Amino acid sequence: MTIQDLESKHTSGLYAKRPIAIVRGKGARVWDSDGKEYIDCVGGQGTANIGHANAAVADAIAEQARTLISLTEVFYNDKRAAVEEKLAAMSPNHADRVYLCNSGTEAIEAALKFARWSTGRKNFVAMMRGFHGRTMGALSATWEPKYREPFEPLVPGFSHIPFDNLDKAREAITDETAAVIVEIVQGEGGVRPGSREFLLGLQELCRARGALLIVDEVQTGFARTGKMFASEHFDLQADLVCVAKSIAGGLPMGAVMIGARVKKLEPMLHGSTFGGNPLACAAAIAAIDFMEKENLPARAAELGAYALGRLQRIESPLIREVRGMGLLLGIELKQKVTPYLAALMERGVLALPAGLNVLRLLPPLVIEKKDIDTVVDTIEQVLNTPNESD
Repeated sequence: MTIQDLESKHTSGLYAKRPIAIVRGKGARVWDSDGKEYIDCVGGQGTANIGHANAAVADAIAEQARTLISLTEVFYNDKRAAVEEKLAAMSPNHADRVYLCNSGTEAIEAALKFARWSTGRKNFVAMMRGFHGRTMGALSATWEPKYREPFEPLVPGFSHIPFDNLDKAREAITDETAAVIVEIVQGEGGVRPGSREFLLGLQELCRARGALLIVDEVQTGFARTGKMFASEHFDLQADLVCVAKSIAGGLPMGAVMIGARVKKLEPMLHGSTFGGNPLACAAAIAAIDFMEKENLPARAAELGAYALGRLQRIESPLIREVRGMGLLLGIELKQKVTPYLAALMERGVLALPAGLNVLRLLPPLVIEKKDIDTVVDTIEQVLNTPNESD
């Protein structure tokens, strides 16, 4: 029985799986159970910024696993204290408090609760095409109907406005708004960066009307866009910054960086059994140290600009637009993207969709320039091969 057969026998059925079994990774490459090698531009959906099987993180995990794996926040801990200090010091919003959890959607849930607690208000303004997670609060902030409709009624009080439309934001944000939640680059929504005018305008509106600003940096955080956080491109200082994915080098971890406008949080208001566990904290310290030592933000900026330029020079009638920020890149097609993802995989390149017709690239930030050339060349071949989608 193959790995695919065995997993298909017992899997939940929630995932549309591709027909290969990935069993090993190193840097920006992975290998399947047949030994075939791939350039990985899925990147764990943004969790593999520092590359697969990163030695520094692996060593930190091994050492901490032999020391102490699990410890709730009922007790103080050296690794937790160290990672909280590190996150506060590097936070784009000058946070003096950090809440640790286990994922991006958990970070969003916490931020929504903190906003209601802090303001005493119930309503939220979110963005069309925005994606914030699949738990009930995060799903309520998410726009895509196919994710929302099977689970309605969702959490009340959420409205959605067009992304990058400041006039609609002025109409929607009122003295009953607890918070506005926004991605700086809409990832799942098609790799769409927001403008400086819009993002700073949201911040100004929130401060003027007593609402909080929640920035979802789950995918854009930790060097992905050419800065450690995408907020830094605009000097955006949100009240609550949600991060996860690559924070711990691939281990499940999330965090909320809590700014000064957020009211003091009280014991028992929220919590997490596994949040801030020593194993994840040790991995996060090693991962962040690696990002800083290797200057991954600058690497992402340089390689991202190179890749974007090369992608924009592809001549294909299938391409509507190429856009991105750093090494978060999207190619909007005039057709559904799924057949082209399959064709790329056959040629040794793994990539993601972002909606129905956008091909998304999220390679590890340690990817080599020659591998970017291979990826772009392969995309060009696939988009210009007749009947490739048949």
